Amino acid sequence: MDMRRRLYGVALGLVATLAGLAAGGLVAGLFRSAAEPVLPVGQVVIDHVTPGIKDWAIDTFGTADKAVLIAGTVFVLAVIGSLVGLLMASGRRAAACLVTAGVGLVGVLAVFERPEPSLVKLLPALAGTVVSLAVLVWPGHDWAADTNTGTDTADADPAIDPDGRRQLLVRLSSVGVLALAGGALGRLLRNRFDVDAERAELELPPVEPAPAASVPTSSLPTVVSPAGLPGEVPGPTEFGLAGITPFVVPSADFYRIDTALAVPQVPRADWRLRIHGMVDQELELTFDDVLARPQVERQVTLSCVSNWVGGPLVGNAVWQGVLLAPLLAECGVHPDATQVVSRSVDGWTAGSPTSVITDGRDALLAIGMNGEPLPAAHGYPARLVVPGLYGYVSATKWVTEIELVRWEDFDAYWVPRGWAKEAPVKTMARIDRAVDGYLAGVAWAVHRGVSRVEVRIDEGEWMECELAGVPSDDTWRQWRLPLDPALPNGFRAQARAYDGGGQVQPPGPKAEAPDGAEGYHTRTMERA
Repeated sequence: MDMRRRLYGVALGLVATLAGLAAGGLVAGLFRSAAEPVLPVGQVVIDHVTPGIKDWAIDTFGTADKAVLIAGTVFVLAVIGSLVGLLMASGRRAAACLVTAGVGLVGVLAVFERPEPSLVKLLPALAGTVVSLAVLVWPGHDWAADTNTGTDTADADPAIDPDGRRQLLVRLSSVGVLALAGGALGRLLRNRFDVDAERAELELPPVEPAPAASVPTSSLPTVVSPAGLPGEVPGPTEFGLAGITPFVVPSADFYRIDTALAVPQVPRADWRLRIHGMVDQELELTFDDVLARPQVERQVTLSCVSNWVGGPLVGNAVWQGVLLAPLLAECGVHPDATQVVSRSVDGWTAGSPTSVITDGRDALLAIGMNGEPLPAAHGYPARLVVPGLYGYVSATKWVTEIELVRWEDFDAYWVPRGWAKEAPVKTMARIDRAVDGYLAGVAWAVHRGVSRVEVRIDEGEWMECELAGVPSDDTWRQWRLPLDPALPNGFRAQARAYDGGGQVQPPGPKAEAPDGAEGYHTRTMERA
């Protein structure tokens, strides 16, 4: 088989793959519950990947890890398609069709591993497989006859014969154009399921006045809180230094870490929250039911357990919603129901200690973020926010179910994958920037509060930093340290924080798995 024949075979395989993906996307655009064929396969990869690979992906690609996975899956399909095309060019049509059907079977099986498999959810994978097979055999040239007879003449092989080559090119080009058009149409059809329009029209109800202790007094001067005094500390929450992480992170800049390859699009009219399990009576809420309940607004800092020392996977936001504890009390939680299991619309689960949800902290069923309805990427129409716990054991986005169970009876999504079942947020200080004569950053010990931050320069003595005010001990705090004007560029800075009880953060070093990183953030700094 000469090179020209191989190239035509590869082109055939790639076009067949493209056509299959386009057909799957087009079918997915017709049904809300259907997904493009690539997504279920990628989701299975996420579900079964080891924690080490997950950490590597986040460390390497950050919040672009999902896009990289999708691109990688498409690349693998393209490689397989090329190999299939080579099989066709060598006359092994049966083998080529068998490999293509096998890839389609993987897509079908991936759907069955997702929550609530159905015929509608299977249709994109089935349609993609059928179309790929059809494209493989459609050009009509009998590659096998050429190979078996040993014919390699200009009259028999379209890779050599100008007329045959032209005909094959026209057919492949036509299919390619149709596939691109179908893919674009599928995208347009899927856009009609996006919740952006209804989210933009939603007006959040007014909130109840926050307790006096939760309202910062911005007119007061900045103060340094004494050690061991968590809770509200009057004074402005920001120092106003350029380039420092803002106290409230804009929604568009807030980190996103979850297992959903495609952001779920859940219309609020279809959304339901079911609370059940070890309760006296089940409770089912519509979104309108949630809107009608008393609304509160709280500032809470969330952190991902995968955040490395000094990492960006942490942020503070203003959350609006209803308190979770009264909802559970309304159901009558059994005394031995020691775990609150929350489920997302995509089947993801988190497990929180019932005692944490009900100990008086502001655990929320949240519907708003920073004064607006939740962005789709952050859980619209509703999610959970629990101060003091890492997100993987508490912060369920697109939440649709809460079940009360015994602690020992259920392990949530990440626990069988090697992560700790209990995961309180650890104390941490982060260095952001040296600017305007200060070294500055943020520190957090969520629900315990930050009472002190210390910095040392070039392995010198630890120096206490100035702390900004906070509305509660559920948020991070900005800190700053005046720098010696004579200090040269390239100095080495190290920071550590103390929680509200005066306990210093662990020195580490310790990796993120299984329950969060430990260590003092250390950076070589340049003056801005």
